[in-house]
Amino acid sequence: MKDQLNSDPTTHMGSRFRHGAFGSGSDGDFGFAFNDSNFSDRLLRIEIMGVPSECHLDGEDCTGISDWDHHRKRRREDIKKEIVLDLSLCPEEQILNDNQPDMDDGAGCENQDAEAEAVAMSEEIHSGDEDENRNESSWSMDCSTVLRVKTLHISSPILAAKSPFFYKLFSNGMRESEQRHVTLRINASEEDALLELLNFMYSNTLSVTTAPALLDVLMAADKFEVASCMRYCSWLLHNLPMTPESALLYLDLPSSVLMGEAVQPLTDAAKQYLASRYKDVTKFQEEVMALPLAGIQAILASDDLQIASEDAVYDFVLKWARAQYPKLEDRREVLGSHLAQYIRFPYMTCRKLKKVLTCNDFDQDFASKLVLEALFYKADAPYRQRSLAAEESATSNRRFIERAYKYRPVKVVEFELPRQQCVVYLDLKREECVNLFPSGRVYSQAFHLGGQGFFLSAHCNMDQQSSFHCLGLFLGMQEKGSASFAVDYEFAARLKPTEEFVCKYKGNYTFTGGKAVGYRNLFAVPWTSFVAEDSIYFINGILHLRAELTIRLCS
Repeated sequence: MKDQLNSDPTTHMGSRFRHGAFGSGSDGDFGFAFNDSNFSDRLLRIEIMGVPSECHLDGEDCTGISDWDHHRKRRREDIKKEIVLDLSLCPEEQILNDNQPDMDDGAGCENQDAEAEAVAMSEEIHSGDEDENRNESSWSMDCSTVLRVKTLHISSPILAAKSPFFYKLFSNGMRESEQRHVTLRINASEEDALLELLNFMYSNTLSVTTAPALLDVLMAADKFEVASCMRYCSWLLHNLPMTPESALLYLDLPSSVLMGEAVQPLTDAAKQYLASRYKDVTKFQEEVMALPLAGIQAILASDDLQIASEDAVYDFVLKWARAQYPKLEDRREVLGSHLAQYIRFPYMTCRKLKKVLTCNDFDQDFASKLVLEALFYKADAPYRQRSLAAEESATSNRRFIERAYKYRPVKVVEFELPRQQCVVYLDLKREECVNLFPSGRVYSQAFHLGGQGFFLSAHCNMDQQSSFHCLGLFLGMQEKGSASFAVDYEFAARLKPTEEFVCKYKGNYTFTGGKAVGYRNLFAVPWTSFVAEDSIYFINGILHLRAELTIRLCS
């Protein structure tokens, strides 16, 4: 039995907690004093309120995280609302009520029966939306009845040390040591959680281990302002297996200042779980489209989102917003206040940025601001771009941080005269190139010229003549229409020591949809020489490639 106790993870958790893993290491274990009159100075009377049978809601038992969430939404107002605190009247107690007339000593005893029905002191804590929920609150109070009463011996110093709520209770008007009785009125659904919470305030441990029970204790700890218990519940929940349902539930917990601080590690873990699970949104399209706002924000905040380009992120956000918020006014509010900050407009193509300016889903002034900011970033010098990205790397705002796109971003300069022409710049990190070995490929995002989409692709392939691996660079045309294009193209790269672009290959080709052309060994060196530490092709760990295209439409 002893070995079993020692191997219980909950036991180790409690041990860590008592030794300061979650707060002050000075907190002692006073479990021996819980509900013991020898170590108590007051009596806590707990009135458990319920509803009569005609008002009762079926399905109160929570067997899983989804059941707990469903039940919580139905009783949210009850959890938040009324806490009635009474001082029980007895011959030794004084009535603390400023509205009462002065009485001689002992007068209270003469009218004890009449006054026993009065409430000496009461305090109500409201949710802040009383007007909206007045009907619901009235229903709750009208249907409520005292189911049972529990009485516990409590130590006011222990409770006050752990909870500002109890500290204020015991120091608010309770000036006479004879006033020993305190009454709490709670909902029946809170009974088990409150008893667990009170026991925790003495012992720093919990007996419950399931997610629904821990969430109930967490809610009670938030209500009674026991931050140490909230941190402990958060830690226990963090160590349970995460699911999409539980992660979304953790992100939907009440957002009071105390709650937000105490459960931050848990909500961070929930966000990381969702971002990891849905990093390739194309694999879970239906599931992701059904996620609530908090889930979408967690996914979009990730740098590791596996998506074709930021253009695709923008398209996805619009699709989700239109499905979830059919009314334009609501959609504009959500996009402007909650989602636009997660779209990294500086990494969108100029072609897509033009569409942002004419998109009715965004306020026009707001859209103009976003596009101008993106264009200014694109026009900045590389060192300035790196500086902006570094400044935001330590913040929640990631608009200047590049994601791990499936297709690499490019910079494009277009010319209309004397002929349609474009210059395309593609940068690849050394790690990206190394990971291409032995047969990998990396594709650029699409760029457009002459109404047609093109792309670049870098390959690790075998040199057909020398039979060694090498870097190849290719130019492809997207499948669209039946037109053909005659293209003159030139590939170049920056080389050390001059760090200037040097032409490596020229050619011409008549494209039709889906075709590609290029050079299998761009630098005419083996792969090992290309990726070597002293390679002349990487400048500060970056391979800088350039492609110039001149297109003439053929009949």
